[in-house]
Amino acid sequence: MPEPTEIRLEKARAMLIVEFDDGQHFEMPCEYLRTHSPSAEVRGHGLSEPILLTGKENVNIDKITPVGSYAVCLHFDDGHNTGIYSWPFLYELGANMEANQARYDERLQEEGLK
Repeated sequence: MPEPTEIRLEKARAMLIVEFDDGQHFEMPCEYLRTHSPSAEVRGHGLSEPILLTGKENVNIDKITPVGSYAVCLHFDDGHNTGIYSWPFLYELGANMEANQARYDERLQEEGLK
């Protein structure tokens, strides 16, 4: 599995840029990372569909801390800091961002929130 060669926060754009050693380059909005967090708050406990978080349009990342040599913890400015973003998880989020975001938007519409 590819590993990051660079992780950079562009706070003014609320964007996390991740470069991987296989040449892949992902620019992921902080809102996307927050609403797709691997934490139990979002993933639930064994749920097939993540919990639908709303109101995160303006969320940003305050701090990024390493977790061993396999992940990072993203500290969001809304207080959320329990998601551990492993390298494979970050890669999957980047590679599937369009489909993941489309499903999230679809769920918002189903709930009458968009």
